Amino acid sequence: MSANIYYSDNEYQQSITTHLADSQLRTNLKSSMDTLKNNRQKLIRTRYYNWEGLRELGKEIKQRALSKLPELLERFEARATERGIKVHWAKNSQEANEIIYNLAKEKNVSTILKGKSMASEEIHLNAYLKEKGIKAIETDLGELIIQLINEPPVHIVVPAIHKNRNQIGEIFEKNLKVRFTNVPEELNGIARNYLREQFKGFKMGLTGVNFAIANEGAIWLLENEGNGRMSSTACDIHVAICGIEKIVESFEDACILDTLLVPSATGAPITCYNNIISSPRKTHELDGPKEVHIILLDNNRSNMLSQPHFYKALSCIRCGTCLNHCPVYDKIGGHSYLVTYPGPIGEVISPQIFGLDNCGYMTNLCSLCGRCTEKCPVKIPLAELIRDLRSEKIGQGRKKVAGYSNIKRDDNEQKMMTEFSRVATSGMLWRIGFKALHFISPLLKFLAQTQIAQKSMLGKWMQNHELPQLNGNLHAKVKRLKGVIYE
Repeated sequence: MSANIYYSDNEYQQSITTHLADSQLRTNLKSSMDTLKNNRQKLIRTRYYNWEGLRELGKEIKQRALSKLPELLERFEARATERGIKVHWAKNSQEANEIIYNLAKEKNVSTILKGKSMASEEIHLNAYLKEKGIKAIETDLGELIIQLINEPPVHIVVPAIHKNRNQIGEIFEKNLKVRFTNVPEELNGIARNYLREQFKGFKMGLTGVNFAIANEGAIWLLENEGNGRMSSTACDIHVAICGIEKIVESFEDACILDTLLVPSATGAPITCYNNIISSPRKTHELDGPKEVHIILLDNNRSNMLSQPHFYKALSCIRCGTCLNHCPVYDKIGGHSYLVTYPGPIGEVISPQIFGLDNCGYMTNLCSLCGRCTEKCPVKIPLAELIRDLRSEKIGQGRKKVAGYSNIKRDDNEQKMMTEFSRVATSGMLWRIGFKALHFISPLLKFLAQTQIAQKSMLGKWMQNHELPQLNGNLHAKVKRLKGVIYE
């Protein structure tokens, strides 16, 4: 989503309703999320004797790097340049896309093979290059699957997690003209054979960056399939898109973050491939690109860095564990968020990257249960930041978040929350309100289904929610609860 696209509340509502009704999607997500969560939990329990201490150390590393980010960026550029890497600065998505296109045009490149890169999704590189007549081919298996059906990633780590093996078999059968199979090994073989043909003789490869090490001027890429290594070493020109928040000071810092990232992302202790790139190919080397270009992407990150409190979201190491543990995400999937970064971390960074006016509704897709904060490997207070962005959305807070001035605010929402606050802080009013709900909830359910009420706030809420059943003697329950509390 670009900064000039505005999604209305109704569009979000329609997207959410559509995905909630997709029973196959919900089944796939639950199965995948449960597997990822269980693998992570088991690994942490059996392999790490002080996981919480490691989390605290990771938090300190990221906070320290952010506190001197301008200095580290300059150091990274100087070291990388000394090693023969060409560093480019991109203020926004337009500048980043233009840099990549101009490089391709200069080198007479008509096809770019891509390793996994959420930054390239953020700037909508594929669509931009297509308009310019350049083909971008995804080589990550998950990215390839969704590219074949023209979908964006549903998850920041596992982009096709919403598709099961039968669906993938059908996608390959239709788009790659192969015999249908749902056997995972055979599906991998089909993708491998297809991609090997694409890799033959390609000139330009593009990847993301997991860590950029300031002291060395080097970048570190993590992956499990080998396609990232192909995209970065078998080509003549390697281009890497690096969000400026990916800078860390040293290899030691990067190693600690890597030790947090991989278990949180996949439930494995280490990735299959760790690609550390510190220069173009040297004269005595047999492989590697002749040119390495690194694009340092800002795209509103500097504005995020200037925000007290909200800057903490830049500590994200893109492990995706907050999505895996989110009780909202696993019901509706990433596409319901209508933006590149979904889930809890998306609710914090997307409004700040793309504008609160574009993505403000995302902050509603949160129960404030706090699981994301509890599980984040670098201790980003995600639930707290989402709550505070909600305050910004209705006109409170510091009023400095990108897109704040363009928000279309609903005065009724603020009035209702003010009234709710008054009732919720009064024991008497709260008890009276619940007693009243016990009697009128059947009527509210009936009214919400009427055509007139469908457009009201109650009607919209009732599309995807159910009023709780209030049964029994509420007064007696309150008395029993009081007895428990005071005993």
